[in-house]
Amino acid sequence: MSEITPDLVRHLGVLARIQLSDEEVERLTGQLDAIVDNIAKVSEVATPEVLATSHPIPLENIFREDVPGEMLTVAQVLQNAPDRTDDRFRVTAILGEEQ
Repeated sequence: MSEITPDLVRHLGVLARIQLSDEEVERLTGQLDAIVDNIAKVSEVATPEVLATSHPIPLENIFREDVPGEMLTVAQVLQNAPDRTDDRFRVTAILGEEQ
């Protein structure tokens, strides 16, 4: 039985603020259902005897000295800014708070 339905995909689209066509909803329903099925298969195999791995090959950090290089001037940084105030970028408030 499929866990992913077209209604669920439409709801996820609304939550993500993505407008989906009927064709996209049908395609995504199948794709998301396959993903959920594959995750379920992996969950069946994952047991306490199987050690979790984040990477198949052991990694090691290669450190280098942190040396500052040539820096941009404030004018260079702001030259393509769509909106600025003094020496800062000006952006739209995202939390609905007036400043």
